[in-house]
Amino acid sequence: MTSEAPAQLQSALREAYALHRAGRLEEARALCARVLQLRPQQTEALILSGIIAAQTGEAARAVALFDQVLRLDSRNLAAHINRGHALRALSQPAAAIAGYDAAIAIAPGHAAAHNGRGKALLELRQYEAAVSSHDHALALQPDYAAAHLDRAIALLGMMRHEAALESLDRVIALAPRHPGAWYLRGNALYCGGRLEGALESYDRALALAPGDARAWHNRANALFILGRAAEAAASYDRAIALDPGLKSSYGERLHARMHIADWRDFAPEVARLKALIERDEAASNPFTLLGLCGCAPLQRQAARTWVRERCPPNAALGPIPARPRRGKLKIGYFSAEFHGHATASLTAELFEIHDRARFEVIGFSFGPDTRDEMRQRLEAAFDRFLDVRAQSDADIARLARSLEIDIAVDLGGFTRGGRPGIFALRAAPVQVSYLGYLGTMSAEYMDYLIADETIVPETHRDHYSEKIVYLPSYQVNDSKRHIAERRFTRAELGLPPSGFVFCCFNSTYKITPRTYDTWMRILTRVPGSVLLLLGGGEPLESNLRREARARGVDPQRIAFGGRLPAPEYLARYRAADLFLDTLPYNAGTTASDALWAGLPVLTCRGEAFAGRIGASLLRAVGLPELIASTPEEYERLAIELASDPAALTALRARLAGDLRSRLLFDTPSFARHLEAAYAAMADRHHAGLAPQTIASSQLAPPAL
Repeated sequence: MTSEAPAQLQSALREAYALHRAGRLEEARALCARVLQLRPQQTEALILSGIIAAQTGEAARAVALFDQVLRLDSRNLAAHINRGHALRALSQPAAAIAGYDAAIAIAPGHAAAHNGRGKALLELRQYEAAVSSHDHALALQPDYAAAHLDRAIALLGMMRHEAALESLDRVIALAPRHPGAWYLRGNALYCGGRLEGALESYDRALALAPGDARAWHNRANALFILGRAAEAAASYDRAIALDPGLKSSYGERLHARMHIADWRDFAPEVARLKALIERDEAASNPFTLLGLCGCAPLQRQAARTWVRERCPPNAALGPIPARPRRGKLKIGYFSAEFHGHATASLTAELFEIHDRARFEVIGFSFGPDTRDEMRQRLEAAFDRFLDVRAQSDADIARLARSLEIDIAVDLGGFTRGGRPGIFALRAAPVQVSYLGYLGTMSAEYMDYLIADETIVPETHRDHYSEKIVYLPSYQVNDSKRHIAERRFTRAELGLPPSGFVFCCFNSTYKITPRTYDTWMRILTRVPGSVLLLLGGGEPLESNLRREARARGVDPQRIAFGGRLPAPEYLARYRAADLFLDTLPYNAGTTASDALWAGLPVLTCRGEAFAGRIGASLLRAVGLPELIASTPEEYERLAIELASDPAALTALRARLAGDLRSRLLFDTPSFARHLEAAYAAMADRHHAGLAPQTIASSQLAPPAL
């Protein structure tokens, strides 16, 4: 090839493009290099070289090559579009948008430029603008499968699941064997609560692409929520085997196994999870870690990493404009659990008795509309009850702002169904974490965390990013709960005719092997005693009985109680003699349930928030002697109480009076202190002061 042979140059370029189409990238690159040796400003060779550089992971070199083209020809459409693609590969979506805009200015009818712009907006989490760009692309090219797919991704970001399904079904109509479309269809169905359909779509995706670790992971998520924890764990196994870098699978797999007491390799798995978190990997939803590790600094680090990866601060809505203080404060409560759920069973009365002369109370519900009795009670309890489950995080935050919510209270945090993205966008000038997630969220957009001095002593504050609001007692309760008159016989509960009955109705994921070791030693030291646990069918019950046998305890000494309507569930506690708490994640609602039913609770105080709830509840009900400081003391106290009927009778007698007068169950008093805390938070905000720790001594509720 010589400089005098332009025909040969064009022939070489045609061959380079053919090699590129055939996937022979290095040969195509070499031919482009030969052309550029002879014609350094040959734009087609520069563009193809840039495309190949981007495809082989050299995005920065690709940008430099496209820049070189644009210096020669500022209106080169291919250079602008491919430069945008390369900038996105460099995680520079804002700069990429400028490139796509330049391409659209040159060729307004270029569908790929509009679609690329939408993808960049999606990466900036500007979902609505992304959908608009994809719509432009589809108006120009209705059968553009990639644009339908990208539009669906943006719609999923907006929580518009049904609209996303429509786009994905269009992709599948155009490309029935597109595994990514089936995978995203599974995500859309999963987010919409249609779990069986989600499983079917994930299975279709995996039939087409069995090596897709993400599909195995999300399939496992659906199986877990369907109560098929063993199958979920196996699906997480496949995800990890295919992609050991899919770090969140480790925590989710361990959590699934904990739900069925599958403790194989428990210690090394927890150690691996801790090591990943210490390396700043988002290896576990912070909620999962609460039941595995009581180390407060590690919990804070896990939350910080999770927030950075999954729900970082989002300035898309801009700052909330300053507004004057009104006569009433507007409090927004945000939850996925405004139905027959533990959170609702604790908070219902609080919502009903808030002081309407001083507060307007608005519920934002993004969970299922179950139409159960509790749901109906809650809908009536709020001044306004808003079902926002079909709305995006941005829509919900925008709605809260339009309603001029003063204080937004997150009742979910990192629990399943929680929507921290709403708070990342700033739903209100003051944002508070309470009740659902028992720990720090390590998010700069959460201003306050409600606690008490038992849960977060002054010396522990460094473990929490939020400023602590100290109430006299942490946990709110519903003092209107009814206990059935029914008296369960021991035979009905699968218990022997005689013998001491220990019980724990905590979720099984809170039972660690170490806790179970302690319980089995207690049973061994208390002849004839039995342990009544919350059942869950197989393999949970056989696993727990097998673990008892491995610890030298007759498996028949482990009994299981099924789920019951709330009044009967509370009445069942009367058949037990002592509630044994778990560590590192204490009982919360279940401990209050036991105390409300008159059953003493024995707890062991841990280091972190979730491990100190039991101590908080017992102090608030007036039974501090049931708080052990070490596992050894916990074990000793359990054995002593089981061996001393008089001491246990005295404890029961102290729970037999009017519990509504105790701090734990005095809901009106709790409401007044919480309202005083809200007023103090609002006062600081309107005075232009940053959030600060609020001591319970600073809260002086007005007399009613």
